[in-house]
Amino acid sequence: MEFYLSLASQNLLSAPVLFFALGFLATLAGGQIALPGGVGKMMALYLMLSIGFKGGASVGAHGLTAEVAMALAIGVLLSAAMPLLGHALLGAMTRLGPRDRAAIAAHYGSISIVTFVAGSDALTRLGIGFDGGMVAVAAAMEAPAILAALWLLLRHPAPDADPALAEHRQKTALRDVVLNVTIVILLGAFAIGAMTGQQGLQELSGFVIDPFRGVLCLFLLDLGAIAGGGIRRDWRLLSPGLLGFALVMPLIGAALALVPALAVGLSVGNTALLVTLAASASYIAVPAAMRIAVPDARPELYLGLSLGLTFPFNLIAGLPIYVYLAGLGG
Repeated sequence: MEFYLSLASQNLLSAPVLFFALGFLATLAGGQIALPGGVGKMMALYLMLSIGFKGGASVGAHGLTAEVAMALAIGVLLSAAMPLLGHALLGAMTRLGPRDRAAIAAHYGSISIVTFVAGSDALTRLGIGFDGGMVAVAAAMEAPAILAALWLLLRHPAPDADPALAEHRQKTALRDVVLNVTIVILLGAFAIGAMTGQQGLQELSGFVIDPFRGVLCLFLLDLGAIAGGGIRRDWRLLSPGLLGFALVMPLIGAALALVPALAVGLSVGNTALLVTLAASASYIAVPAAMRIAVPDARPELYLGLSLGLTFPFNLIAGLPIYVYLAGLGG
């Protein structure tokens, strides 16, 4: 318990978490501090490029380990299965229709790359090592959840939907899954980092290493403002069932990742990151795909849950829990 309390206090008093809390609380109180949309997108691209490049450089130096391959297999299976579980759980906890449930559940099978970045940063501060190849696990966990959600949507077509239009939307969403910016930038930067290795990392250290934590703090300040604004605007839509789902689902994902990770003997750092990925919820790639595939679903619901509730929970309370649980097998 003392170890957990130490982790929690270090996380709560870290600069990234405090900047998120500043943006969230200030906007919840009525302040207007969100950055222009283009600035936020640019920072998100920088964070994905930086984490991907550093991970690739590490793999270029040490190779892709069997441990990362096992984490990849576990992550892909979880990503495909979590939307099915989330869809059923939402059916039991809420009165939402099947299409809204599918759209929400997709977010909880896919991942939040910013939560992954925050988890990586926390492990670095704690001196806990992890494989750079875990970036590939994060990228691989984006698509299966969206494909599972598309399958759920095919089983529950919209009333009076035009079959040709529905098929076109499914194909468009599928294309966007493969070419979405998160996967392209992460895997592209990962490949470039692997090809250029430590020399490339040294050449770009002033760009991908030194400014990283400062950009992360500014980005989380902006995300806090966005999340606070969403809660302030749409809080009436958040029923007790939806609130419970947003807090229970990440813990279920964490537990489902923890058991196989400990069983196959992943390191503490890799286990913590895999658990963090399974507990996170997408708010970048999946919303873009769902707006195309299921335009009748309500973005204020799926973004309100994934960004407004689950992301703050993971950032403030979840990360210490996941690192502590990963340490139980170390």
